[in-house]
Amino acid sequence: MNRRHFLTVPVLLAAQRGLASASGNWPSFRGPLAAGVGDSAPLPAEWKVKWKAPLDGLGHSSPVIWGNRLFVATAVNSAGRAPIKLGLYGDRTAAEETAEQTWKILCFDKRTGKMLWEQTAHRAVPRTQRHLKATQANTTISTDGKVLVACFGSEGLHCYTLDGERRWKKDLGVINVSKYDVGWGYASSPTLHGDRIVLQCDAPSNPYLAAYRLSDGEELWRTPRKGVCERCWATPYVHVAGGRTQIVANGWPYVAGYDFATGAELWRLKTGGDNPIPTPFSAHGLIYVANGHGGSAPVWAIRPSATGDITPADGDTSGPFIAWSDQKSGIYIQTPLVYRDLLYCGSNAGILKCMDARDGKAHYQERVVPAAAGFSASPVAGDGKIYCSSEEGDVHVIAAGTEYRKLAVNRLGEPLMATPAISEGQLYFRTLQSLIAVG
Repeated sequence: MNRRHFLTVPVLLAAQRGLASASGNWPSFRGPLAAGVGDSAPLPAEWKVKWKAPLDGLGHSSPVIWGNRLFVATAVNSAGRAPIKLGLYGDRTAAEETAEQTWKILCFDKRTGKMLWEQTAHRAVPRTQRHLKATQANTTISTDGKVLVACFGSEGLHCYTLDGERRWKKDLGVINVSKYDVGWGYASSPTLHGDRIVLQCDAPSNPYLAAYRLSDGEELWRTPRKGVCERCWATPYVHVAGGRTQIVANGWPYVAGYDFATGAELWRLKTGGDNPIPTPFSAHGLIYVANGHGGSAPVWAIRPSATGDITPADGDTSGPFIAWSDQKSGIYIQTPLVYRDLLYCGSNAGILKCMDARDGKAHYQERVVPAAAGFSASPVAGDGKIYCSSEEGDVHVIAAGTEYRKLAVNRLGEPLMATPAISEGQLYFRTLQSLIAVG
């Protein structure tokens, strides 16, 4: 890439992402800029189902949208319905899977739910285990409007056109993201930026961050993360500001920033939360990263100009490159949400916290459901509403603002783990059995 092209790519991509949001495109996990916000059209508090399409196999892959096409990934077990156990529990058991599986990419008409095409990306006995609550298709597809990229970890990196024609595939080897000597499964989705794909492959034995050329899958650089990250399931985030393009990678014991062009480490932050899952994102000129398992549950608001070790001194909640932090409001599974001026953090037990996004001032902490219940899908927002989806398939609609006010509860009637998509006044949910469009 020449210098002129490299300097203009961030500007072009920012414009494209802005256009994606305005046009109703939802191109990756949590949509444009990984923000989880779709604010271009009115959205319902209470709704009726527009269409419902059955899904074969098992997956937590979220729907992505470009134009009138919706894409999702799934893994079909040749032995029949794969076992899965949702809810709040501490069982470390891996699923027993020895049968051949088929990893598929599916395309639907977002207006009608009609399947337009399906392609088999890979067929084999899985190379690694998955947790009983996970699937073999946890990751979300990413698109730039020209190609689709799906990453299934040990089952490879795959690139297709939007019409389902395979461009290329790449074997990444075995990526065994494990804990307690149990494979918990791969979950980090691919991030597209310019002519590159960024992957975060944080298996304990060989954690690394890498960039691949979008046109042919050639590896451009790889940065080892041994000593920086022991394990991670988060999707990497590309941030562009002030002439700097960096990749922000969640992790434990460190969150870190890397140069987009070379993979060189720019900064690191010692953090708590030993099972990092939430994806970094930005708003109001700050980068937000959260964790929520282990000894602490931090949420950090980081200045993009960070350099070196930016860990605050013991007892401090801010520093030269830390605008603010809160060690008790982080999240285990969900990614936090900044909507307008407020930061929303939802726990996997169904508690929602609301804080000022710029300084961390607390506004409320409320239980969304009367008793603890599983919440794994990340909240999304639009039209003054926050949508919080439970694993039971109940979607709680909360009014945006500093006071907690529930507007409605909509029941999909099917278990739900995947984060929904928003497009042109409709929401799209992927349950364990179906794709569902409401509006």
